[in-house]
Amino acid sequence: MGGTTMDGTKRQRRGDTRQRIQDVALELFVEQGYEKTSLREIAERLDVTKAALYYHFKTKEEILVSIFEDLSRPMDELIEWGKAQPHTLETKREVLRRYSEALAGAAPLFRFMQENQATVRELSIGNEFKDRMLQMRDILRDPDASLTDQVRCTSALFTMHAGMFVLQDVDGDPEEKRRAVLEVAIDLVTQAHAEPRGS
Repeated sequence: MGGTTMDGTKRQRRGDTRQRIQDVALELFVEQGYEKTSLREIAERLDVTKAALYYHFKTKEEILVSIFEDLSRPMDELIEWGKAQPHTLETKREVLRRYSEALAGAAPLFRFMQENQATVRELSIGNEFKDRMLQMRDILRDPDASLTDQVRCTSALFTMHAGMFVLQDVDGDPEEKRRAVLEVAIDLVTQAHAEPRGS
């Protein structure tokens, strides 16, 4: 058997382990809080030795930061893409559509951030997140638009975040809820682009 395929499978498996560690750690962080979760518990739930876990991550802080970076990557790519596009309504709608999908993928992380705000602040994850929000806001709003329209565009962003939490306990299919929230966010940026009415 050629060494390359063996290496390939090994690398593939290693990637999966890292992901499994992240998933299980986030589950535990959400269930019982970040502070109360130990590396030992994460290893136990994964059914691996602490040494095996240590091979990938030295601290639970490292696990959390890696989860954050992985789940934030689609948002970073979206921000890069959005900045390079013309500042049109179509761009903004597309940014919101893609953002909606990125948020859906990062839902467990958002739940964690909401419930562990002190930890998030301590680990500077909070600042990075705020920075991303400001960049998203700048893609969505026109600095020379009226204040009302700037508020509309910024509100589109908050609508999408609020939708993640506020609708959690509302009955209905998650995908339908995601689409409803997206529709309202798109309405807001569309309204901001409407012809200015005669004052």
